[in-house]
Amino acid sequence: MKIKLDGKTIGKLLLLAGAAGFNFTVYFLGRTIARDFYHYDFTTAFDRTIPFIPWTILIYWGAYALWIANYCLSVRYDKSGFNRTLLAHYIGETVCFLCFVFLPTTMVRAEITGTGLFDRLMEATYTVDSADNLLPSIHCFVSWIAWIGVRNNKNIPKAYSIFSLIFASAVCISTLTVKQHVIADVITGVGLAELSYFVAGKLGKLIKKEKETRN
Repeated sequence: MKIKLDGKTIGKLLLLAGAAGFNFTVYFLGRTIARDFYHYDFTTAFDRTIPFIPWTILIYWGAYALWIANYCLSVRYDKSGFNRTLLAHYIGETVCFLCFVFLPTTMVRAEITGTGLFDRLMEATYTVDSADNLLPSIHCFVSWIAWIGVRNNKNIPKAYSIFSLIFASAVCISTLTVKQHVIADVITGVGLAELSYFVAGKLGKLIKKEKETRN
């Protein structure tokens, strides 16, 4: 799918870049503010039964490719569809920030005993990403929003929409198998994505109605 780089498209791409910047701001600012706060651990007996599978780190990091691809594809949406996806992103990330500050969480990471490539990748991941900012899972939230953004777009093949659903689901599972998150983080991340998109739709209609009333 080709993206025509006219003025409007470039403007949308800049808005997407802003959304990415907001994502990193939420993540690192939330961590900085809550650094010395008490952190809750929502690990359950179910979480302890989930095996540690180092190779799934490829899926975990592969989520970034899904985010970039689907958010860029959103540039092809009609104006209201693009705005709704972007607004949902900001709503959800704002909720994430509030949770990171007022309900900071942590967990015990897996013990890495292997020496293979995937084990090395896991060690690097644990080094750069400390065990905080867990609930809701931003990884799950953004992956699910990335799927939501394409699932009703008639310009995108149904097969790709299904692929995005499978990939987003695999990312959510991988957050558990690489011991980056617990099940509560996944559920709240996915739930927040659906709720944010719903709220964004309602707000969009209210804004549109208000503009029509003024005119």
